[in-house]
Amino acid sequence: MPHGEVVGSYATYAEAQRTVDHLAKADFPVAKLAIVGNDLKTVERVTRKLSWNRAALEGALSGAWFGLFLGLLFTFVQPTINWGLFAAAVLIGAAFGMFFRLAGYAVSRRSRDFQSTSQVLAESYDVIVDPTLILKARDVLARPIED
Repeated sequence: MPHGEVVGSYATYAEAQRTVDHLAKADFPVAKLAIVGNDLKTVERVTRKLSWNRAALEGALSGAWFGLFLGLLFTFVQPTINWGLFAAAVLIGAAFGMFFRLAGYAVSRRSRDFQSTSQVLAESYDVIVDPTLILKARDVLARPIED
């Protein structure tokens, strides 16, 4: 946990970031600052239901991208472009991607049948400054930003 005094409390991270930017523009030693989130919560948003078809499609697409990359590498080291080799790399990549994604889905299907994204949110954000610099920070923040 950072040691220091609170120079400002804000409802959003963007507001706390603007305060740090204000101090940075005044050549304040920003290495002596920290932004601390308070009352943290983890939020997980479910984005979609998983299915065998979706797992197969996602695996094939990601594998095809990898195969496309390998195919491009092969064409760069060959004196002539071999379209058959290029297409084979894409198709083999798609097949391997589909296989591994379906295998992963089969293993995790019992415990989790959906996809989600998660993030950590804070109720408020404090900008904390080294105690020896608190007066300087308050002085800088009392002045308008000079561009």
